Amino acid sequence: MTVLAPHAPGVEKIWEDQGVETLTFRYAPESFEVLGYGRSLSADEAVRWRAGAVTPFYVLAARRAVRRQVRERTFDLVHAHWIVPNGFVVAGASLAIPFAIGLHGSDVFLAERQGVRSLVAASLRRARLLTGCSPELVDRVCRLGFDQSRAHVIPYGVDTEQFRPDGGRRGIWRERLQIGESDLVVLTIGRMVSKKGFPFLLDAIPTLLERFPTAHFVFGGEGDRLEEFRQRVAAWAGRVHFPGVVLRDTLPDLYRTADLFVLPAVHDAKGNVDGLPNVILEAMASGLPVVASGISGIPLAVTDGVEGQLVPEKDSAALGQALNRLMTNQELRLKQGETGRRKAERELTWTAVAARYRQAYQEAVTP
Repeated sequence: MTVLAPHAPGVEKIWEDQGVETLTFRYAPESFEVLGYGRSLSADEAVRWRAGAVTPFYVLAARRAVRRQVRERTFDLVHAHWIVPNGFVVAGASLAIPFAIGLHGSDVFLAERQGVRSLVAASLRRARLLTGCSPELVDRVCRLGFDQSRAHVIPYGVDTEQFRPDGGRRGIWRERLQIGESDLVVLTIGRMVSKKGFPFLLDAIPTLLERFPTAHFVFGGEGDRLEEFRQRVAAWAGRVHFPGVVLRDTLPDLYRTADLFVLPAVHDAKGNVDGLPNVILEAMASGLPVVASGISGIPLAVTDGVEGQLVPEKDSAALGQALNRLMTNQELRLKQGETGRRKAERELTWTAVAARYRQAYQEAVTP
């Protein structure tokens, strides 16, 4: 397996990890290499002007890079992750081998825009396979012109060894954030953008903090709306924490700090929505019950009342009630957290997910 990715400041030119080789390609002067890595959209609602301006150069450079790899090596299939722009890239490369398109969330929101629909339809006509982490995302793209029978809904996976309960490390982040050992911690992690639904959580927080005097909320991550969110709960600064970027090697310990996890994802004003947020899978593997919106791919991982609580999107009252129920009941938290951990080990490991991808790939390459 070879991964071809765009270059960006701070990204190595080439590296290998567990037998997977990753190569990067240049498409502009480094200061203009702004596509990917969470930098293309403003609050995940609009394309940043620099990203839009450099996209034609990206498409041309990426197409050359794909053709070069296929010419120099033997591949059975090319999987273009993100239909916009990489579906265009691979479809336009006119390869002699099958190709697939993978959907992840924001690319579907972009694919439905009037100005690119014809390019999307042309890309879909050439593709042998469509994959997505959410039934909603797959259905939305099939309506743009793809045979539903060749589409596969495959959830993301999680490393259940890296993300696992470890009571001995529970205090690492608590000490850093000055949270008491026995205090109740509600954790959420994600980019500070609209589709994560954080404003609805912020609405529910004051009542919960008044009801639970030793409770704390932790918002891990950064993004365009971070300062706005911080100001909304400035009066609770000692109990609502925004640690900013959480490095990957410190992330498992942040989950171990918490008693439950929440992600109130929504369809934002532009129709953008997450597929299946990785943080939900990481929380489950870490033994945390999950409170989340029952939308997109989230119900693939969380069953209401089993691994956590699912609530309607954009409903602060329902969100507050679900959190209150778990914050009140330690036995229920432990039971749902343990159930989520078992489901992650049984169904959501990368080995299990890879097997489903392998089956889909075999169908795509079979004449």
